[in-house]
Amino acid sequence: MHSVKIEPKYAELSNPRVGLIALATDFRIEKDFISVIKDQNIDFFVNRIHCYFPLTSENLIKMSGTVTEISEDILPNEKLDCVVYGCTSGTIAAGYENIKKKINLAKPGAEVTTPSTAAINALKKMNVKKIAIFTPYSKVLNDEVIDYFKSENFEVSSNAYFDILSDLDIGKVDEDYLYETLSKMDLGDADALFISCTALPALSIIDKLEKKLNKVVLSSNQVLIWDTLQSIGKKNSIEGFGKLFKN
Repeated sequence: MHSVKIEPKYAELSNPRVGLIALATDFRIEKDFISVIKDQNIDFFVNRIHCYFPLTSENLIKMSGTVTEISEDILPNEKLDCVVYGCTSGTIAAGYENIKKKINLAKPGAEVTTPSTAAINALKKMNVKKIAIFTPYSKVLNDEVIDYFKSENFEVSSNAYFDILSDLDIGKVDEDYLYETLSKMDLGDADALFISCTALPALSIIDKLEKKLNKVVLSSNQVLIWDTLQSIGKKNSIEGFGKLFKN
């Protein structure tokens, strides 16, 4: 047998690398990311984090305890350009700086985005001051989301919520029913509607809702994907996912 050793040639340039930390129970978030970034030159990697029931601040904080290990297991010892923590209420409960610190222990230098902080960036980009908020959460978590936006100096004109205690059940909400519910929601004099939770099937109905309500509509996954793209320099307009993606 004749055997020859051949020297490999490695690519000199690589695509931006995005690592997503998704809840173990989230049916939706990868699908939404792929819907938006499928035509972008991005390398996209996902790891899942164990979550605890019921959905309470205490359990969301407990979940964040493994963020460093989960981050490290996304391409171990390799650089990521952005790490995405895919939990809105979890970031509000544990605190963005706490989440960022834990991620950067594993991935130093990576940009870190979360749904709650991305929502603030998106609202500022759209020049929105007054919002209506919809959540699928229990009353307690729902009110914590409202308090978070108030603490960031946004006025909340109205609110509605489902009072669901399990993230698995949030993922089972019917998309058409969600659209009907939101299209009939009293928004008061809000400039925008924010739909909280990465597990809700909201991204695909945003365009239709904006036309129906004549308002800016933002969702957790939408703002999270937009903020991720901003952080890695992908700022081109994208059609089909709301006014936020239009430059």
